[in-house]
Amino acid sequence: QVELVESGGGLVQAGGSLRLSCTASGRTFTLYRMAWFRRAPGKDRDFVGNILWSGGATTLADSVSDRFTISVDNSKRTIYLQMDNMNPEDTAIYYCAAKTYGGPTYAPEGYNYWGQGTQVTVSS
Repeated sequence: QVELVESGGGLVQAGGSLRLSCTASGRTFTLYRMAWFRRAPGKDRDFVGNILWSGGATTLADSVSDRFTISVDNSKRTIYLQMDNMNPEDTAIYYCAAKTYGGPTYAPEGYNYWGQGTQVTVSS
């Protein structure tokens, strides 16, 4: 079993920045890929980006690729989502997710483990 704990959410003005963290514990040696999803009010849970647990290859959704960055610090068992130049459309609950090898990499159903979510609100 793997546990994920997110932190770093909050309120920010449009144009501002936030950094989310997600720390994994438990059987982390089984992990292959980590991701961030978000759920805006009244919408489905959408893919934001993912990264290999070992580091390196990342993928970001087109809507955030020029503003968000994903990174991993294996020594801390933590991934980060750096969000810059934020806008009100980024307002959502942000979820950290983790998966073992295999299965979808961009859909929520492909991920085995989930954090509790952290609220991000961007004011105009």
